[in-house]
Amino acid sequence: MNTITIPKTISRGDDLVVVPRRDYEALRANQIPVRYLSGRAAARLDRRVAMSIRAHQNGSTRRIKSLADLM
Repeated sequence: MNTITIPKTISRGDDLVVVPRRDYEALRANQIPVRYLSGRAAARLDRRVAMSIRAHQNGSTRRIKSLADLM
């Protein structure tokens, strides 16, 4: 097995993980894309989230065990 020395400036005193390239590419392919909203879309989503939170706090939501319970 080969031994390498990694300077502290690279790890910056934090944890450092070495992963094979194939595994890294698989992780990148399966990651969820991040979407940033602005303007009307962001405001609309904020209103919908606030309405959902209020409904949950008021107790007007119900727990389900599976999607079949919705029907």
